[in-house]
Amino acid sequence: MTKQFKIYTKTGDKGSTSLIGGERVPKYDERIEAYGTVDELNSWIGLIRDQEIDTGLKEVLLEIQNTLFVMESQLAKGTGSEKTALPEVKQKDVEILEKEIDKMEKDVPPLASFILPGGHTVVSYCHIARTVCRRAERLIIKIAEKYFVASVNIQYLNRLSDYLFVLSRKLSKDFGGEEIVWKS
Repeated sequence: MTKQFKIYTKTGDKGSTSLIGGERVPKYDERIEAYGTVDELNSWIGLIRDQEIDTGLKEVLLEIQNTLFVMESQLAKGTGSEKTALPEVKQKDVEILEKEIDKMEKDVPPLASFILPGGHTVVSYCHIARTVCRRAERLIIKIAEKYFVASVNIQYLNRLSDYLFVLSRKLSKDFGGEEIVWKS
């Protein structure tokens, strides 16, 4: 029988929460901020996946969402979590993104200048997700100065922001959106 999780526990009512392993920390702890930002990113990617886009892209986005959940669990590890077996982001996950970037880049014109976010709603969602991804990357780099963070997590987010940028360009082309070049 599957254990039912209760949505409310009341344990966080005074501003603290538990990391995996039971360590209690304030809800503003930088580790909570980091995995919360990855969770925000995951939600934006879910919004992109919910749009009328190619089924193959939806499958890749679903795989990305699963990988981000894995990353969140790694970032939520606290003191006492050493005995808890958790999945890990792997180098193959980074390689999947690289393969997808290479595939999409064949379908868009070469980039000669910076482009402004926008041109179509779905394209804008990609740019928002990309900027949240960059924020998550910065936060994780920061916590890696104090806590162990596998470097593949940072590499994955770096590549994911590239993926989201190229995805925005591909979807702009697919939807007939206009890429507006930045006028410096």
